Amino acid sequence: MDLFVSDLHLSSATPALNAAFVALLEGRARAARRVFLLGDLFEVWAGDEDADLPEYRPVIAALRALRDAGIELHVLPGNRDFLLGAGFVAATGALLHGDWLICEIAGEPALLMHGDTLCTDDLPYQQFRRMVRDPQWQAALLARPLTERRAIGEDLRRRSQQAVAGKTGYLLDANAEAIAAEFRQHRLELLIHGHTHRPGRHVHAVDGLPCRRTVLADWRDRACWLEADDHSLHAFTTDDHGAVVADPRYL
Repeated sequence: MDLFVSDLHLSSATPALNAAFVALLEGRARAARRVFLLGDLFEVWAGDEDADLPEYRPVIAALRALRDAGIELHVLPGNRDFLLGAGFVAATGALLHGDWLICEIAGEPALLMHGDTLCTDDLPYQQFRRMVRDPQWQAALLARPLTERRAIGEDLRRRSQQAVAGKTGYLLDANAEAIAAEFRQHRLELLIHGHTHRPGRHVHAVDGLPCRRTVLADWRDRACWLEADDHSLHAFTTDDHGAVVADPRYL
């Protein structure tokens, strides 16, 4: 079994979600062969020194314990935690990837992404993304004192929230042509991503082929994840009592 999560946005302001993620890693994830974190695990990551923040220590320890149990841990940075680096890898044992990853999922090759590169209608965000993903920009930022980096990270987070509030829905969603281009480029028929906070299953006709896209749910108020067996994908969440149930947004 493979397990996927995205857009947890963990922080000091989300103690219940932090604990729910640790519980998932210590529980259901122990039955997995691979765990995939598809971006925005953390709300703000100002550098790998953040692994020692009190709110993040249990998460880092649970990720390390999962890896020590022999379970593969794959991480793709998101738009909030794009500064994940070698220190995070050393602390957790994770495999840190770039913008995308191709793996065999549910018996077929699948493209895994955070998903922000698909939102091509949002031109200001794509310009911002190019800036913050530039290695020279990141090196210059990481050379600043940690307190300054954390202040910059909080400022970027506030600006992002304000920008999102002022944008119409189509700007924040994946662009149909960008989706089709990914299917064509990688020559596969399954795409799994997060970022848009619009969970569900979609079918896209690309050059006569029915290509399938599954969008992971964000952890706005509860745990949400995807599991893949040898043949199919299954979405789960927790109910108001904390019990694991099928996520109705994917039915």
